[in-house]
Amino acid sequence: MSTPYSGGQPGGGPGYAPPVAEPATQNYAADYSQPHSGAMGTPMTDEGRPDVEGNSVGALIGEVTKDLSTLMRQELELAKVEMKAEAKKAGQGAGMFGAAGFAGYMVALFLSLALMWALASAIPTGWAGLIVAVLWGIVGAVAFVMGRKKFQQVNPKPERTVDTLSQVPGALKPH
Repeated sequence: MSTPYSGGQPGGGPGYAPPVAEPATQNYAADYSQPHSGAMGTPMTDEGRPDVEGNSVGALIGEVTKDLSTLMRQELELAKVEMKAEAKKAGQGAGMFGAAGFAGYMVALFLSLALMWALASAIPTGWAGLIVAVLWGIVGAVAFVMGRKKFQQVNPKPERTVDTLSQVPGALKPH
């Protein structure tokens, strides 16, 4: 894994060790056990900072730029892996909700049939079926009205995002 200050002088310096080959699987966690920074083994000072004495500013800026690019690629890859895992969990959860919804539908169907047959013992079967259908019509109408009311409260414009994005140009201007 590429780490900061990877373009430093490869040889010399106290405690220099040759770079270790990358493992087959990537681990994005920082490894602070190495005595050197970078793949080339930039020596470290006693305070734990890279010993950059003798390196040009251009070389150091090049290293920082390369390391930032590597960091951004690794962060992007990590985000993709995390999103894929979360999407898989969300898909499994949605499948379980679908199964629960179907099971609920079957319960409602058979309870409705049971109610219809229970009413059929006192009145004709046709009227019992009509009564159950009217009950379900009332439930559907109430659900429709409540859903329409909730839907009218939805604001498709992301107000907070628009507000914060409108502040960005002002923050970039010199004061």
